[in-house]
Amino acid sequence: MKITNVHFAPGFSAFYFDDQSAIKAGAKQDGFTYLGHSITKGFERIRQRGESISILLELENGQIAEGDCAAVQYSGAAGRDPLFTAERFIPFLREHIAPLLNGRDVSNFRETAQFFDTLEIDGNALHTAIRYGLSQAILDATAKATGRLKVEVICAEYGLPLVNEPLALFGQSGDDRYGAVDKMVLKRVDALPHGLINHVQSKLGENGGKLAEYVTWLTRRIQNLRSDASYHPQLHIDVYGTIGQIFNNDAVKIADYLCVLGKRAAPFQLYIEGPADAGSKEGQIALLADIKAALTSRGSTVRIVADEWCNTYQDVVDFVDAECCHMVQIKTPDLGSLHNTIDAVLYCKERNVEAYQGGTCNETDISARACVNIAQATRPERVLVKPGMGFDEGMTIVANEMHRNIAILSARKVAQDV
Repeated sequence: MKITNVHFAPGFSAFYFDDQSAIKAGAKQDGFTYLGHSITKGFERIRQRGESISILLELENGQIAEGDCAAVQYSGAAGRDPLFTAERFIPFLREHIAPLLNGRDVSNFRETAQFFDTLEIDGNALHTAIRYGLSQAILDATAKATGRLKVEVICAEYGLPLVNEPLALFGQSGDDRYGAVDKMVLKRVDALPHGLINHVQSKLGENGGKLAEYVTWLTRRIQNLRSDASYHPQLHIDVYGTIGQIFNNDAVKIADYLCVLGKRAAPFQLYIEGPADAGSKEGQIALLADIKAALTSRGSTVRIVADEWCNTYQDVVDFVDAECCHMVQIKTPDLGSLHNTIDAVLYCKERNVEAYQGGTCNETDISARACVNIAQATRPERVLVKPGMGFDEGMTIVANEMHRNIAILSARKVAQDV
């Protein structure tokens, strides 16, 4: 089956691009926006609209395969690719990528995805958002060309078993870190609430007091609101390196503070994502390793999650091999082509490091649904509910895609067994 035509459409992502450096430097919120000037190259303002580009592939059988190019909320930060806009990249796609897609056979996902992932134009790799969207469209094309679900394509090409069971889903609250918790408990999400602790003064507290109080509230709220004790979620809070800020990246002091949070979180398991930001990949690996060692020496059950400076498949390998964390976030848009996410999840599982297939609030329904299929094939320990920061919308997209696939696969198995 070949591609007969290619189209590109500008679109909105489900959130916004934020200049993380400006926010960490103390930019104050003004309603939904921020006051002050941007710092990161490419940003016109601290918060600006999120954008996407849809890649539409017409196939010989008349079907149209879809994929959405999207980039993370904090583009340009911690070694990530720069800001992604439709105005800049649609002309590039038309000139350089469309000719390579027209007439291409899509019977195999993996080989085609790898081709575009390693492609260079004028000596430069494609933007991660482009590689991300291309791989989604190619996977969808292979599935539609062969009459299979996307999860079936992945399992077949990678020799993976089809495990027809639900995945553990992780809800993100955005700044609504109180109201969203109630929604998450009512829908019994497996891990919560993310929390978006990205500012010291307003969210963490100069000495960490605000976050400590929040963890206490969170634990009690779950216990008071849940219908029965069988609902026992894990707590996962992303602090964007702010704990390191208040303790000057002192691993011992950070670990001591995390122990306090862990006790407040009991009886729930606490994960802290990005406790500190060392400013470089090598520094981050070393600092996380020191924090992890300090936690172990204290007998703490708190588990740390790598995020900043862990952007590519090779980064994931390096963080895992260093044994510097308990869990790695595989931030799908940052890895570019989806085959890198597949390889990253499988690498974590082979090395007994927990895999969190994440992403960003700043994606689309198309990219989120594609990622569900990847996760159902590779079985990471945690899957982010996305896109957006409203939780309910992302839960609808991710959970419903997962359960639709389960229903179809179950029906097919019954038919085969008859």
